[in-house]
Parts: sequence; structure tokens; C-alpha cells
Amino acid sequence: MKSDAKSIIESGKAILGIEFGSTRIKAVLIDQENKPIAQGSHNWENQLVDGLWTYSIEAIWYGLQDCYADLRKNVKKQYDIEIETLAAIGISAMMHGYMAFNKKEEILVPFRTWRNTNTAQAAAALSELFVYNIPLRWSISHLYQAILNDEEHVKDISFLTTLAGYVHWQLTGKKVLGIGDASGMLPIDPQTKNYSAEMMAKFEKLIAPKGYSWKLSNILPKVLLAGENAGVLTEEGAKRLDVSGHLKGGIPICPPEGDAGTGMVATNAVKQRTGNVSAGTSSFSMIVLEKDLSKPYEMIDMVTTPDGSPVAMVHCNNCTSDLNAWVSLFKEYQELLGIPVDMDEVYGKLYNNALTGDADCGGLISYNYISGEPVTGLAEGRPLFMRSPNDKFTLANFMRAHLYASVGVLKIGNDILFKEEKIEVDRITGHGGLFKTKGVGQRILAAAINSPISVMETAGEGGAWGIALLASYLVNNAKKQNLADFLDEQVFAGYSGVEISPMAEDVAGFNAYIESYKAGLPVEEAAVKCKK
Repeated sequence: MKSDAKSIIESGKAILGIEFGSTRIKAVLIDQENKPIAQGSHNWENQLVDGLWTYSIEAIWYGLQDCYADLRKNVKKQYDIEIETLAAIGISAMMHGYMAFNKKEEILVPFRTWRNTNTAQAAAALSELFVYNIPLRWSISHLYQAILNDEEHVKDISFLTTLAGYVHWQLTGKKVLGIGDASGMLPIDPQTKNYSAEMMAKFEKLIAPKGYSWKLSNILPKVLLAGENAGVLTEEGAKRLDVSGHLKGGIPICPPEGDAGTGMVATNAVKQRTGNVSAGTSSFSMIVLEKDLSKPYEMIDMVTTPDGSPVAMVHCNNCTSDLNAWVSLFKEYQELLGIPVDMDEVYGKLYNNALTGDADCGGLISYNYISGEPVTGLAEGRPLFMRSPNDKFTLANFMRAHLYASVGVLKIGNDILFKEEKIEVDRITGHGGLFKTKGVGQRILAAAINSPISVMETAGEGGAWGIALLASYLVNNAKKQNLADFLDEQVFAGYSGVEISPMAEDVAGFNAYIESYKAGLPVEEAAVKCKK
């Protein structure tokens, strides 16, 4: 196998995927069977500058170059060869945010990431104007907020893009964006597979009194579907990616995508009636719809798959952080007793014990709000555990309550889809830290959204693998299959993971828990006001 991988890299048939996550930039090299054969990474952190979260242009390029250098080093170590050329490349990054450039290709203000919540006024106004939920983190919210703030730079905008769109542009010279990432800039019309012309016209009319020289249609990147031509790596781009000078230009690069799209691809959830749930520090669910929702909902974001199907996204700021903090407390207790600590064992014991508790957690309730939670209307968070004197306060119920809390807000959002909109799904795939202890997070999530949940071993490969698969789809799709069929047949070959179905008792218990949870939200609100 090692010699096969070596010859694939030597002959230039390997494919590279790079994803800019919020704390790590990761590179994955895959073979012609779409299996990872080498990896590289670079850790980085966002900075708070003048009250806004950002990554500097210097940090973006140093991070990309260091990540690629780490991949080169690992290829050299594993296979004793250099990467000279590749079959294809894909660039992906966290979605949304604001990167505005002038005619000289200079960035006008520091990159404003998706984390910034200074856009509430703009998002509310646009949601009303478009009759469509426009979240705070979307690019159009950032642009309109800058206009409302009378920011000097706005008149000079020549190009507005996302992080993935920016890096792709610098590597290829092409101002394009994959439809999934584009759907987090401005709403997409499912018929035209392009930005909504109606909403663009409304926006132009709204800002007309400002007299800007640009039109929205002229400053946004061109929308591309998965598999479409998005340009090639230029010679200059090759030097910027590989500072050692070994990599050559001319390599096809697939449309740049957002991390939501690559997550769908990595979990084989781009087909209509499928979905995926990512559950780690934060959580989100993405359900691929057969048609648009009947009306907009403030807690549901509408985006698309990399091939343009509508996707309902429920995004929660909090998931496992508070749960992890409680597990660390038990670790401290174990250390106090002088017992050696194996964290996998601690998690395994506590999680599995939780399944022996009452289905409704014996009345115990936990709010895992380390930060604010837009879905339940909380601007700030205060982790809170609550019980009444008559509740069944056992370790199993305590842990079960915290596991329920980790997906509680996700349930509130998804209940709209399944109960009010009557959405039907055939398969939902779970990935992320919550599912590390075999079977437990799966069973809890199955109960929360009353749907079978699959977990795949490959889901841990993450978004860099997902964008590498989209690059593979660009150059290895000889049969001209649609993306869903390509993934089914060429990548996953019918493997849908290990599935757990919801148990009736768990579902009833979770429903009882969530009613108490919703009734207790005023206590959480009071805690925010009280404890500064």
C-alpha cells in the first residue's frame, strides 16, 4: 500500500484538500480511491482587534504555507519523495464573514469572521426586507452593517468574498465561489442556482440613496456548482502555496467551498432526505430538503449543498464544553483518590452509566450555555444545573441531563422541521466529539430528534477530506455522475455507517425533559442578568 501511495504522489495523481478551520488549518492528500495517504496541519487562533474577531492576511498566508510545509515534510518522511504536481486541489474554509477589497486588490478593513455579532441591526432589517432569515454572520449582514455605520471604506469596494473565496482567488486569479459557501453570503434562488435576483434588486433599491459606484452583482464572486471549472493554480499561486518551489502550476482547482458543505460531503449527506449533525464545542444540524420551507424561521438558516439543493441548518453555539467541564471534575476527584486517570475510560464509564438513568433524567435539568444561544434568545450564557428537592439526584441522571443538554437546543430547532414542516429524512449521520464514546451520543441524539442516527468511521476525516473529495469529483468523474451518486458509488460504496434507531422510552423521556427545559429558561435569563 505504501509503494502504491508513493507512485500515486510521484506520478502527480494525488489530490489535495485544504480547510481553514477556526483553530486549525488542515491538509489531506488522497489517492485515486479517495483514501487519505498523507496529512499536514497548522494551529492558529483568531484575534480580537478593535472589538472585532479577525485573522490577519499575514496569518492566513503563513498558516497556509506552514500547513503545506507540514504536509511536504510528512510525505518526505513517509515516502521519501517531493510533491511536484497534483491531479487537483480544493480550498475550503469557515463560511460567512466579510473580506472587502478595492481595485488595487488591497483589503479595506481586517477580515471580519463569522464570530462577530455586531450585525444585529443589519440582519434584522434584511430579514424583514427579504422575508427570509438572514443570520448575523452572513456576508450581506456585515456589508449592510458597514453601510449603516457609514464606514468610509464601503464606497471603495471592488470585490467582496469569504475566506475560501479569497485564498482561491489568490491561487488562481478567479473570483468564484462554490454555491454552498455563496449561500452564506446572500440567499440562493433554488431555480437559477445563483444569488436571488429579487433580493439583490431589493438591496440595490435600499442602498441607492448612498450613491455608491458599485452594484452588488458586480462585487460578489461568481457562483459555481460542484464539478464546474474554477480555474487552475497559477505559477505565482504555486509559489505562494509551496514556498520551497517544488510545486508546479497548471493544477485544476475545484470551486472553493465552506465548512458546512465539506461536512456534508465527508458524511455522505448531500442527497435530498439525508442530513448530518456535527456535535463538538458547538453543534449544528443540516437537513437536505426536497423543497423550500413554507416560511422563514429565525432559528433556521437556509444554505445549500455543494451541488445546489436547499439545506435547513440549525446552528447552536453550545454543545459539549459544559459536559466536558463536569467530566474534568470527576477526573480531579479520581486524582484526589490517587487513581491513575485514563480520560477515555472516564468518559466511557460516565457516558454509559448515563444510559442506566431515568429516560426523563429524573427531573434534573442542565443549561450548557458557556456563551449566548440565539436559538433560545440568550445573548450571553451562564452554565446552570437545576433540580427540585424531590427529583432523583443520581450520578446516572446527572450525566444523562448533561448529555441531553448538549443537544437540547438542537432538538428545539429540529422540532420545527420535523413537527411543523413535516420534513422526512432517510438517514442522518453524526460526527464530532459527542460520538467518540461508542453508541452513547448516538442514542441520545436519536432520542432528541426521533430519527435513526448513523456514525461513520470516515466522518472523523473532516472537512479537508471533504474538499479533497470535491476536487476528486472535478477530475475523476468519468461517468458524469451527480455528486450524490459519485459519493455513494466512488467514495462510500454503499457504506452508511453503524445506525442506531430511537427507542420509544428515550423519545418520550427526552420530550418530557425538553418541556421542563423550556419552562426553566427564565431561570437561565435571570442568571445572565444577576451574575456579571
